Amino acid sequence: MARVRDSRHVAETISGGARRGGGERRAGRNRDRGSAEMTESGDELQTVAVVVAHPDDETLWAGGTLLLHPEWEVMIGVLCRASDPDRAPRFEAAARRFGAVGRRADLEDGPEQRPLPEGEVEATVMGLVGDREYDLVITHGPRGEYTRHLRHEETSRAVASLWERGRLRSQRLWLFAYEDGGGAYLPRAVAEAPIQVVLPEEVWEEKYRIIREVYGFAEESKEARTTPREEGFWVGSRV
Repeated sequence: MARVRDSRHVAETISGGARRGGGERRAGRNRDRGSAEMTESGDELQTVAVVVAHPDDETLWAGGTLLLHPEWEVMIGVLCRASDPDRAPRFEAAARRFGAVGRRADLEDGPEQRPLPEGEVEATVMGLVGDREYDLVITHGPRGEYTRHLRHEETSRAVASLWERGRLRSQRLWLFAYEDGGGAYLPRAVAEAPIQVVLPEEVWEEKYRIIREVYGFAEESKEARTTPREEGFWVGSRV
């Protein structure tokens, strides 16, 4: 069996980076290296699965990367809100903007954020991705992207566990790399993340339009104000 860099290592990296960086940006080197790696690895990819907790997560945290790669064959799977009469059709419209296939599930997502059984979350993920093999799977970071949403963390754990055990078949796993200083500021890409994608202005503008026009978030909403101009990813790969 292939050895992999597991989600515990990724989680430790996130924690260590947050302690070292103190929420401050580190300019230049990491960002340039990440952009080069993104270009190099992105050219090799064909089939990509993006697995997220909610409609709009795919756009906020990876939308620019998807827009930069129209050649990718993308499936976007969301674990919650399949029966939401507002969010579900908006998600389908967003998936079309990315040229992606959209699939929806309906895990409980009430405001109390009751923890879900791991087996239920994993079964839902497998129901979305199916039995095919992907070149790349993208999902939430182990600690989510902001303070805090339990469904993001549960989705990350489920995807990483399935991937480590070989049930979710992909050579590469990217996890969103964002932090908000414990709620002190809007989420932004972690400076230490190995892949950082600085979005061209026209790409960011299209991403922002999807958030505003497709998902309907007001200009003053947290989602619209967050919409990152730089996207970050932790990396797992089979070695």
